[in-house]
Amino acid sequence: MDITHHRKSTLIMAILNLTPDSFSDGGVHRLDPKAVVGTVKKLIDNGAHIIDIGGQSSRPHAIEVSTQEEIDRVVPAILAIRKAGLTVPISIDTYRSKVAEAAIEAGADIINDISAGDLDHRMLSTAAKLNVPIILMHMRGNPQTMTSLAKYPDDLVTTVANELSAKLDSAISAGIKRWNILLDPGLGFAKTGSHNLELMRRLPELRSKFRGMPWVLGPSRKRFIEGVTGESVPGERVWGTAGAVAACVQGGADIIRVHDVAEMSKVVKMSDAIWRNVQTSE
Repeated sequence: MDITHHRKSTLIMAILNLTPDSFSDGGVHRLDPKAVVGTVKKLIDNGAHIIDIGGQSSRPHAIEVSTQEEIDRVVPAILAIRKAGLTVPISIDTYRSKVAEAAIEAGADIINDISAGDLDHRMLSTAAKLNVPIILMHMRGNPQTMTSLAKYPDDLVTTVANELSAKLDSAISAGIKRWNILLDPGLGFAKTGSHNLELMRRLPELRSKFRGMPWVLGPSRKRFIEGVTGESVPGERVWGTAGAVAACVQGGADIIRVHDVAEMSKVVKMSDAIWRNVQTSE
């Protein structure tokens, strides 16, 4: 599967957090490799096209674990998935180059960096050396400081586009091939609730500034949904997530990153049928 090639149908990226403190599902997925394999099989059966594995929470004010602990969380899981014969593409959700390199060597295929290389100056050169796709997300600061940086006195979309463009230029300058780059507007990262809604509403405008680039969006269970629908418990934000996922598909997202794979797979299929005239029998 060439996930960097623009497709009409939308791909589902399933979130698999191997952390005890993620905002939505911390501690749900045990570190037992056998349990992870069972979880991944279920995610694939439910419609996942990509598995996004993370060993460090990126929620606001999350406490950083050591690089070695992050590696110890994700590498055994990746090895177990590959040993089980599962060929589903795996992305490694990390902003650390050593973790990314260890994960790719273990069998992962894609790097998903929330900082687009800003939090580890070796990340972009590592991705170039490994010659794998990398997702560059818009964020300011780090998980400890990003909430205080959600200020956009000028036009939001123009500012996000300019800052993402600078990250894209840095990636290309580091030797990453343009066709190996995917972009993410960073819903929930250095954004207020109204910013997130505006970015989804104006996604076609944002996409038009980066013609030909594939887009990843991750609205799943995020706090801005609570601001609209009122659920304080992340796991109860399924219906709000569904509305956001449909909006992302309508706006032209190529990949949707979600927790509730079975439910959002159906939302995506319906949205594809309506807005992209694509129907599948999967």
